Amino acid sequence: MTVLDFSSTQHAAQLPLPLTALSNATCFKSAEPPNAVAPQHSALKMRPYTAILIVPTGVGAAIGGYAGDAIPVARTLAQVCDRLITHPNVLNGASLYWNIPNAFYVEGFGLDKFASGCWGLRPVRNNKIGLLLDQGIEPELQLRHLQAVDAARATLGLTITDYVVTDAPLNVELRTSTSGASWGTIGNPDSLLRAAEILINKIGAEAIAVVARFPDDMDEDAVQNYRQGKGVDPLAGAEAVISHLLVRNLQIPCAHSPALASAPPYPDLSPRSAAEELGYTFLPSVLVGLSRAPQFIVEKQLFTSHPADIWADQIDVTIVPANACGSSALLSLSQSRCLIITVKDNQTQIQVPAQPLGIKSIQVNSYLEAVGVLVALKAGINPDTLILGQ
Repeated sequence: MTVLDFSSTQHAAQLPLPLTALSNATCFKSAEPPNAVAPQHSALKMRPYTAILIVPTGVGAAIGGYAGDAIPVARTLAQVCDRLITHPNVLNGASLYWNIPNAFYVEGFGLDKFASGCWGLRPVRNNKIGLLLDQGIEPELQLRHLQAVDAARATLGLTITDYVVTDAPLNVELRTSTSGASWGTIGNPDSLLRAAEILINKIGAEAIAVVARFPDDMDEDAVQNYRQGKGVDPLAGAEAVISHLLVRNLQIPCAHSPALASAPPYPDLSPRSAAEELGYTFLPSVLVGLSRAPQFIVEKQLFTSHPADIWADQIDVTIVPANACGSSALLSLSQSRCLIITVKDNQTQIQVPAQPLGIKSIQVNSYLEAVGVLVALKAGINPDTLILGQ
């Protein structure tokens, strides 16, 4: 198969899809902003080359399934495109993070709605972040998170409002699907929404960082496998449920950080999981990401168009793991002019490749190869011309 050998199967197989595929985000309407100017051939007027990087949450991705271990991929891709849109699972590294100036931090449900053309993205210089704490967090653990917020204000200069505690414990429970992906439930979702509404309507928050108390009695084998870099993150699926609920109902940037009791040092810790062992909270990377997360344009006709606004029909390429192609975002993007690059090396626990879904794709072996394809495409060069014998 050449690097531009597209799969062409047009019938969709009956395959189990990830949770994000159930978000009902498909609009299939034109997302072109008002008064849009057709792309010009002049280099000075060429529209920004825009890529999306997706690594699904809670599916055990070999790269991006741990503690911010896809950040090197995001940093590299951001160097060869003008705008990189990605999501918290890629950029959150607990206490570690990296400021990528041309990267846009978009929660997963919001990314699904954006990809469908229903919502747009409006870049910002700064967001006022509201902190939402689960009533189920013990006083000492709550203090640790409040001190992390103080540190982010003083050391990073972030704008963080007052905090709100839910009026009832959220009672998060963890689950694992038959495919091996993690997910979870919230016992008191209404309490979560009420606290978020207070942050928005009374305190003026423009983005929300949620900290929910996660159970200590997790599956020990699953936890050890994850810490050794060979299993699914048992928390990630439930985290996605929390952030999806808030974004779906309130249309505001949101990300989640779990509150956990501290654990003793683990001698065989994988470097891919090590970022979560550096402190008492995973909150710093969430706060950094939300500080510049784009706002959602949810009613296009009610907003004055800005030149910096981003819509789905401006996406040039999307990069995903080769066997995780069932997300709502990718299914929407595959019906547009957006090119899909699938990465074979980034294996996951789910088996949803592009071809049985009728998704045309360029398959590469690694993210390093994907970077080369991206450079060629941005330069207007057929990647096949760079391969001997093609």
